Amino acid sequence: MRSIKGIVFDVDGCLARGKHVIPGVPETLADLRARGIRCAFMTNENMSTRAQVVDKLTRQLGVNRYALYVMDYGAPVGFRLASKNPDQVTALIVQNGNAYNEGLEQFWDPIKAYWGTGKSSEREAIRWLTSLAATKWQYTNGVKDASLVSPDTWTMDQALLDRPGNSEIQLDLFYDYRTNVELYPAWQAFLRERQPKTLILWGQNDVFFTPEGGDAYLRDLPDAELIRLDTGHFAVEDCLDEIAGAIRRFHEERVAPPMIAR
Repeated sequence: MRSIKGIVFDVDGCLARGKHVIPGVPETLADLRARGIRCAFMTNENMSTRAQVVDKLTRQLGVNRYALYVMDYGAPVGFRLASKNPDQVTALIVQNGNAYNEGLEQFWDPIKAYWGTGKSSEREAIRWLTSLAATKWQYTNGVKDASLVSPDTWTMDQALLDRPGNSEIQLDLFYDYRTNVELYPAWQAFLRERQPKTLILWGQNDVFFTPEGGDAYLRDLPDAELIRLDTGHFAVEDCLDEIAGAIRRFHEERVAPPMIAR
């Protein structure tokens, strides 16, 4: 230990499980500090960090006006960005990206149980969501014709999920998602007060973020356009042409500045 000047700890799983400190950790850290060993900490359990990275990137690139395409985990990142920089948002395209409690139905029950306790038993109960079967199911569930979804999607995703330690990161992110729900009222206030031009594209067979989540946007954005798609969560896999056409039309009709005749 004499040659060690500092140690970087991964908080998630090493120092804490969920919101509970692992027994013996405080004593160990106190002992290390008493020996003059500096301790630093890192965590995977934070969607705010992802928003901060994107915000920093836009500033470095000099991008000060942008439309946001928010989907799945990208929605919490995008809405954090919009809440921080509301004047920079020109438009929103929402594709199965949730911001309302109405969209969190039965699928989320075991995850909510994990939010409530932070215990390993609830964590292990949702570990199946990192399996190949679950990844394929996420892509094909609710799709009318599964042959339209390339096997490359779930195969490549699973190759990344199977990297050492990655399943723990995914479980950490499931636990961290509770912080998004806490921010839903603030995001809804942004929508209600700013009234950004918005196109909503929602797979109606999505079990992760149900159709009620898409419909709820109209409560705060009565002028938004909602297109209900007969598909599941990853709607672009089998409805790409319809989605691309809707985005192009939305941009031309509601976002792009009018052409000046010469």
